[in-house]
Amino acid sequence: MKVPDGSALELSRFVRDRYLDSDNYQTREFTRRGITGLLITGGVPRDRADWCDVVESITGLEINERSRAAAGLVLLETARGTYALSYGVGQHMLDPYHRDDEFGLEFATRCLDDAGVIKIRNQIMDGRGRVDEYSVSRGERIDDFGLERFAAVVRRICGTVSGLPLTSLQSGKVRQVRVECSQAAIKLPLATSMEQFLSDLGVIEDVCARPDPLPQLRFVSRVHTLDNRSRKAVDAQKILEAQLTDPDSPRLTIGVPDSCQEGYSSAQAFRVRRGTQTIELHEFELRHLLQFVKDKPPGERLKGLGDLRITMFSDDDFQTPAGVTTNGKEWLIADIPLGSDRLFYGNGKWFEVGAGFIETLEEELTNLFAQPQTVTLPHWTKGPLNSDGQDTHDEDWFNHKTAEQDGYLLFDKDTVRTAKFRGGGLEICDILGPDNQLICIKKALATTAPLNHLFAQGVVAVETLRSDIAVRGKFLTQVAAHTPDHRMLNDFGTLRVVFGILLKDGMDIAVNSLFAFAQVSLLQAVRRLRAMNAEVEVIAIRR
Repeated sequence: MKVPDGSALELSRFVRDRYLDSDNYQTREFTRRGITGLLITGGVPRDRADWCDVVESITGLEINERSRAAAGLVLLETARGTYALSYGVGQHMLDPYHRDDEFGLEFATRCLDDAGVIKIRNQIMDGRGRVDEYSVSRGERIDDFGLERFAAVVRRICGTVSGLPLTSLQSGKVRQVRVECSQAAIKLPLATSMEQFLSDLGVIEDVCARPDPLPQLRFVSRVHTLDNRSRKAVDAQKILEAQLTDPDSPRLTIGVPDSCQEGYSSAQAFRVRRGTQTIELHEFELRHLLQFVKDKPPGERLKGLGDLRITMFSDDDFQTPAGVTTNGKEWLIADIPLGSDRLFYGNGKWFEVGAGFIETLEEELTNLFAQPQTVTLPHWTKGPLNSDGQDTHDEDWFNHKTAEQDGYLLFDKDTVRTAKFRGGGLEICDILGPDNQLICIKKALATTAPLNHLFAQGVVAVETLRSDIAVRGKFLTQVAAHTPDHRMLNDFGTLRVVFGILLKDGMDIAVNSLFAFAQVSLLQAVRRLRAMNAEVEVIAIRR
């Protein structure tokens, strides 16, 4: 939880008033091992569960079952912070105003296993309110998800942790634990005894205190929120305030807060409340949000949205909450142009679209170029000139030279022709490597165009092999004609695309040796290929 300005605050201030005032909930203070805290427990008993009528109607059988939505909330202070532990539906009792929305991702980006990412949820920074989610059954590297890194905000990340002195890991029963981290929350197994629990909490605090995130997850924290007092945020908010009177604005839309994503798909009703004013809806739209602030003066409208409390319900009679209560600002999405800049407002925060672009671009390229090579490419020497004064050691010569190596198969100009790919057909690769590497070769001595063509060739080849059964069948037939027992005939899972590039004078491939447009084109290709379960390798061909 976040304490405003670091000042002392009664723990009860973190709890919504209606739970403190209700006879159905009990509030008690406690002190143990130097830790002071507050415990709130309770629930609303019902003599008859809300689904009984539906079941009776379907089955014709009489049914009468009671239900009670139990909730537990523990608030406690340590020397380094204030924390809330929720049990059952206890998270509903927290006032969202006091959440520390950096906490969960700070933890995740500093301790997740390198190849342990299981799920990622991205908020795309545009005016559509789109959220992308990627998940796998087993942990993978973050690079393998093919994420959009320059115009998206990571909202949630789930993965494994194995290198921390957590109680569950030290017990020796498991080698790793799964954690799920959103902006303000961490879900992970914690110890149940006070002494061990405090030890686990200390581990979490130590992780969050690390100055830097892990290299592979640095891009997550690079998309920082803008300080609301910064010039860009202030100017963008003035524009936004003016638009908050127009429910038809193309720059505004409704976005589902991360804390409501799980329940939104089954939500049947919504309650919006500000003070004594309440509306109940079965469809929640932008106009419903803005009607509470349209009469407020500029400068007060966004603040007014923050005063709204919105609750989703999984039934149409407003009895069963489908998620935590949120404020109105968390549902607003805005895409605001500001001169040559573009700012995004989402989940109650300002972001600059493209912030950290250069740092992330150079970091990804550096990591890509540093990967070990899995194929051997010969030197591309200069040959005698032909009658036209051209070097006879052209790309055809180099491909044949490479294919002379044991296990390398020449496919240059050996195109695949189908009903779709007529005429010149489709060239899958120049050379097939010994371990299923699709090797694509290009000389780029003066312009970026050959490299753009090279990267596109790799993407189209993998995309077509994955999706076009006719192309795949003919290519495998070609492979079998070369080598009847080739590994690719029985192993078509993970592919590897190798871009072999000859730069001027055979210079090394580095961030500063590639044309700027080629850098962007390469990374776009890499993301698309990794999303199709294809590894990528870039090799500098020497003179």
